[in-house]
Amino acid sequence: MPTQTATNNFVQRLIGAVSLDVAIYEEVEADRGATGQALIVVVLSSLAGGIGARGFAETSAANIIFFAIVSLIAWAAWALLTFEIGGRLMAEPQTRVDVGELLRTLGFASAPGLLRLFGILPGVTLPAFAITAVWMLAATVVAVRQALDYTSTGRAIAVCAFGWLLALAVAIGVGLVFGPTVS
Repeated sequence: MPTQTATNNFVQRLIGAVSLDVAIYEEVEADRGATGQALIVVVLSSLAGGIGARGFAETSAANIIFFAIVSLIAWAAWALLTFEIGGRLMAEPQTRVDVGELLRTLGFASAPGLLRLFGILPGVTLPAFAITAVWMLAATVVAVRQALDYTSTGRAIAVCAFGWLLALAVAIGVGLVFGPTVS
């Protein structure tokens, strides 16, 4: 008789991801069916960033969409950089790189970004963005460690921090070149 493993539903996975639950990251890494869920998390997190950014200044719907797109581009740049840095430059002997596994875990690592929505509240914008940025970085460390089969959390931290700084530079560059003008 085949053994069947129980999987968590989408909400349970979101809660586990924001709780930095290693078992949830292992589950989504192994579940090819979670790719769509991971994409939903990334898109919702990006939209939350766009809406929450409204708390920095009164913005139009076009600017909200722009901020959401920049957030999505930053996530994609971070994912690509993490893949290259973590899977190629800083791989451990047991590291095997599977794009799907990495993208699923990184997608769920953006779950804390959903809380950027609270940035729309007066006086909460900067703390909401700062706290969720650090939280997402911590979640990404867990995701990278699990997806790349690292034995060293320090290596995962180095990969994520380096990738995060480079992705931030890309996002700032895109924002400066294509962003709305401030008068």
